[in-house]
Amino acid sequence: MRGFGMHSVGNVGWLEKDRPACGPLDAIVRPTMVAPCSSDTHVSHGGSGPRENLILGHEAVGIVDEVGSDVASIKPGDYVVVPCVTPHWLAPGVQNSRSTSHDVGPFGSFKLVGSKDGVMAEFFHVNLADANLTTLPEGVSPEAALMIVDMMSTGFHGAEAADIETGDTVVVIGIGPVGLMAIAGAGLHGAGRLIAVGTRPAAIDVARAYGATDVISYKAGPIDAQVREMTGGVGADRVIVAGGSGETFVQAIRMTRPTGIVSNINFFDISDVFAIPALDWGLGMINVDIRGGFCPGGAVRMEKLLDVVKYGRCDPTKIISHRFTGFDQIPDAFELMDVKAPDLIKPVVHLDA
Repeated sequence: MRGFGMHSVGNVGWLEKDRPACGPLDAIVRPTMVAPCSSDTHVSHGGSGPRENLILGHEAVGIVDEVGSDVASIKPGDYVVVPCVTPHWLAPGVQNSRSTSHDVGPFGSFKLVGSKDGVMAEFFHVNLADANLTTLPEGVSPEAALMIVDMMSTGFHGAEAADIETGDTVVVIGIGPVGLMAIAGAGLHGAGRLIAVGTRPAAIDVARAYGATDVISYKAGPIDAQVREMTGGVGADRVIVAGGSGETFVQAIRMTRPTGIVSNINFFDISDVFAIPALDWGLGMINVDIRGGFCPGGAVRMEKLLDVVKYGRCDPTKIISHRFTGFDQIPDAFELMDVKAPDLIKPVVHLDA
């Protein structure tokens, strides 16, 4: 079969590989729509270490082509939503942890691209199909479902980890697609004042549509100082970090009020270093919690988020800025995500022309 991925670090293109084999508990899916992600471009540039001959992509919806002999709830022909995190549900890491993201070690549940070929191919493999796939319900478009599998799940996880209380002042740093979904999630969790940090006009428009009450730019000065000034010196109750560098993370701590929470969903670069001055963290006594985590995985997570969309609580398709049609357009969509065009938020590729 044919797939798009990396021959080696910094060298992407088409690959010819064998169709994946289906285990007794697994499924083989033919994607009908995929979306390249910054995580894919990050991997292609060596951000997760050296990789060779790897098909990229972890965001897809599609049609089940084959299931294993022991799969009970999923069958060939089903149109399925595929979470970007597909845990091995029998692993001790899942059984002993609050998170489903680290089944056999750090990021162990992030299997597509993480430890096996991804979804930008004619077919891809999903482990433990009954627990990791759910069918697309009526009332949810395939495009909306595609935005759920990673962008919405990750963004909402930022809001969930922040433990937002009714009326909290919340800052979301970074208004790429994940940050925009964090804004939407923060609003649904009860945020009062909702401050977005970003500069791209298209993303600012969507941020306001999702409930941002204020928008600030890092180009106008240190963002922590801006937030402090806006809040009368008090700071924000909750800060969700969805972009930036190690220094941005320090600024997030500085802008958080005592007893507040910093919730990180940003994929930092391997070269980033967190150097937090003790005074900025109240000499370790200020009761500002620092949390970071990969989004949960599995079918139940997808079903809950699908209900959020189905019942009109959120429209994640607002983050789609570019649409491509045809399997051969995957490289163009990937390149657009890689170079970060000024009007880009999120591209999708409809594979069934």
